[in-house]
Amino acid sequence: AKRADVLPLLESVPLFSGCSKKDLQTIAKCLEVIEYPEGAAIVTQGEAGNAFYIVLDGHTVVRRNGRKVGEIGPGEYFGELALLDPSPRNADVVASAPATVARLLVKDFRSLLREVPAMNERLLAGLAHRLRESDRRTVE
Repeated sequence: AKRADVLPLLESVPLFSGCSKKDLQTIAKCLEVIEYPEGAAIVTQGEAGNAFYIVLDGHTVVRRNGRKVGEIGPGEYFGELALLDPSPRNADVVASAPATVARLLVKDFRSLLREVPAMNERLLAGLAHRLRESDRRTVE
């Protein structure tokens, strides 16, 4: 996938839905597009998190301590906690089919948050939603 192909895909990512075309072009410039074969580890539990990922194409599974806990498909993202707190990854994410993923390094993300304020609100809303979901799971 070339950078130009990334723009329409970014438009479909809820995180970027408040962004203008110009914002999306700014974001696209910072992304690195990586293709993973089936079975390849995209992130590994316990490793230092230094990037945020958006699945552009294909599918991935999330495993915590070897147990499947979820799936992430096109338009979905993961690793956003690493952008805010560089703790070790809390799960493995593995390509369950060939997957094309856009990677955004923490240092680039920090400058993007300054340049593209529309992202801030969506990111916080997404984090709040995940927190609520995990609270719900621990209470029940």
